[in-house]
Amino acid sequence: MTISTLDDRLVITREGRVSTVRLHDPKTMNSMDMPMALALRDELRAAAKTSSCIILAGGERGFCSGANLSGDLAPGDQELDAGLALEDAFNPLVETIRTLPVPIITAVRGAAAGVGASLAMAGDIIVCGRSAYFLEAFARIGLIPDGGAAWFLTRSVGRVRAMELMMLAEKLPAEKALDWGLITRLVEDDALEAEAMKIAQKLAAGPTQALALIRQSSWAAADSSFTESLQLERILQRDAGNHPDFAEGVAAFKEKRAARFGS
Repeated sequence: MTISTLDDRLVITREGRVSTVRLHDPKTMNSMDMPMALALRDELRAAAKTSSCIILAGGERGFCSGANLSGDLAPGDQELDAGLALEDAFNPLVETIRTLPVPIITAVRGAAAGVGASLAMAGDIIVCGRSAYFLEAFARIGLIPDGGAAWFLTRSVGRVRAMELMMLAEKLPAEKALDWGLITRLVEDDALEAEAMKIAQKLAAGPTQALALIRQSSWAAADSSFTESLQLERILQRDAGNHPDFAEGVAAFKEKRAARFGS
């Protein structure tokens, strides 16, 4: 089922309990301006209310080529605050992804550049086709990586590799991204979306409350001390144990059958 959207450059489809949010502006390889970023934020929030898992996908030639520099983000005669677009649009978008109550899978073919790379890296599970590559090209135009890029890269591949990617602005092919631990799975391009959907359907059939709490715990752990992480785990485990999914999971284990988790 296709759903009408706030921006005609976004296409939303639903299959069972999985929503696919697709960036669809082929002429720019899905470059993103502020209105598109805000519309994507709102579409993700809406999808999380009606689905148990979200796939964020792009096109065959590119996932997202980064910020659209021909609009409000273009330098001109007047002084430009290049950080304003981050404060007003791109940062709210990636913060929304961080706090979604459902898992999100990013499915990447072709270019994931600039803020597009940040969107791809924000996925809980990152599935790439062999044509995919990541590019932090900001240094080429005198800017710094944004959309949380430094945070994502440093925690995924380490400070030294992150520095190289950001300073030299060279492409990171999907195969090397897999070796470096930046992405989850690598498949042929024509199998990408089927693989993403297979994973999404498995997650959508899982214990939704526990998965939401796993997301919360994992994101918090990246910024927490070990002791703080243990303390949060204790609180979240209490919440998980009070949910009907826990009772169903234990019953299914004892009865040696597949669990039938609720929505």
